[in-house]
Amino acid sequence: MECLKAKEGESHSQLPHPEEPHVGTTFLRTCFNGLNALSGVGILSIPYALSQGGWLSLILLFVVAVLCWYTGLLLRRCMDSDPLIRSYPDIGEKAFGCKGRALVSIFMYLELYLVAVEFLILEGDNLYKLFPNAGFKLAGLYIGGKTGFVLLTALVILPTTWLKSLGMLAYVSAGGVSASVILVGCVLWVGAVDGVGFHEDGVLLNWGGLPTTLSLFTFCYCGHAVFPTLCNSMKDRSQFSKVLLICFVTSTITYGSMAVLGYLMYGEYLKSQVTLNLPIRKIGSKLAIYTTLVNPLTKYAVITSPIATAIEEAFVFRDSRYLSILVRTVIVISTVVVALTIPFFGYVMAFIGAFLSVTVSLLLPCLCYLRIDKSARSFGLELVFIVGILIIGSFVGIIGTYTSIKQIAKHL
Repeated sequence: MECLKAKEGESHSQLPHPEEPHVGTTFLRTCFNGLNALSGVGILSIPYALSQGGWLSLILLFVVAVLCWYTGLLLRRCMDSDPLIRSYPDIGEKAFGCKGRALVSIFMYLELYLVAVEFLILEGDNLYKLFPNAGFKLAGLYIGGKTGFVLLTALVILPTTWLKSLGMLAYVSAGGVSASVILVGCVLWVGAVDGVGFHEDGVLLNWGGLPTTLSLFTFCYCGHAVFPTLCNSMKDRSQFSKVLLICFVTSTITYGSMAVLGYLMYGEYLKSQVTLNLPIRKIGSKLAIYTTLVNPLTKYAVITSPIATAIEEAFVFRDSRYLSILVRTVIVISTVVVALTIPFFGYVMAFIGAFLSVTVSLLLPCLCYLRIDKSARSFGLELVFIVGILIIGSFVGIIGTYTSIKQIAKHL
C-alpha cells in the first residue's frame, strides 16, 4: 500500500497539484486551491437539486455546508496528531491501520473514476445541444447524437492521459474557479437580458425529492480528499482553519446564487444540467456552454492520473512507457463504456454524492477523529455533535444511494 502515499493526496477531481510542502503555499494561493477543490461540475446541477427539494431545501444546502466545513476541521485535527501525515489515506492508516488506508483509497479512486465518467456524459449532452444534427462515420458505421460526441471527446482526451507530467494541465484546470463565476454570470445574463426572466414560483417543499437534493448538495462539497494535502502544503498550517471557512462561505454563496437563479428561471422544468435549459441562440447561453465544455477536457487527465499510477505500481514493469499508455487507454475506454451505458448525469451525480461523498466528507472524518483522538470520546457536546453527523450521514447515504440506483435502473 506504500505506493498510494505519494499520489493520492496530490490529485482530486477539482484541484491542481499544490506546490511542494518545503516551498510552502501562501494563504491566498491555498484559498484559491481550496475553492478550486469545491468548484466543479456540481454547480451545473445545483438548480436541479433545488427544484427536486423545493425552496425550503435551500436550508439543507447551508446545513450540508456547515457539516462538511466542520468535518474538514476534524481532518485538520487528525493531521495535528502526527507530523508525518500528508494525505487523507495517511489519516485512514493512522486511525485504522492498513485496512483504513485501503478503505479511504478505494472510496477516493472510485469517486475520481465516476467523476471522469460524468465529464464524458456532460460533454456528450452539451455538444449534442449545440450540434443536434451532427454525426460521423467510424469503420463504415454512422455514429451520431450523444454517443458520437462521447466517443469524439474520448478521442480528443486520450492523448492527454498519456502525459506523465501533468503540471501544465493542472494549471489549466485551475480555471475551475473562474469558470464557476462565468457560468453564474452567464445564467444571470440570460435571465435578465436575453428575455427568459425570473417568473417561476416553484414549490415550497417536495419531500419525495429530498434524497436526490441532499445527495447532489453533498457532492458539491466533496473536497475533503485533498484538504490534508492543502494543509500540509501551507507555509503556516495554523491558518488552514481560516482557509476552510473562506472556501466554504464563498462556495456556498456561488452555489446558492446559481440554485436560486436557475429555479426562478425554469422552476420544475429544470434539467440535470442548467446549461441544457438555456436558449441555444443567445450569446450568453453559448458562452455558458463553451465554458462548461472546456473544463472537463483539461481536467480528465488530472483526475484519472492517480488511478492509472496506482494500477501501474502493481506491475513489475511499472516504469514501462508502453504499460503506462495501455493502462491509461483502458481507463479511457472503460469510462466511455460506463458513460454510454448509464448516460444519466443527474442520477450518477446523486449516486456519487450519496454513496461516496457522504462517506468521504462526513462519515470517515468523524470515525478517524474519534479513533485518533481518545479525548474526543469523552461525553460532551462535541461527541453528541459528531455522533449526530454519523447518524444523519448514514441515513442520507443509505436513502440517497437507494434512490439514485432505483432511478438509474428505471431509466436503463
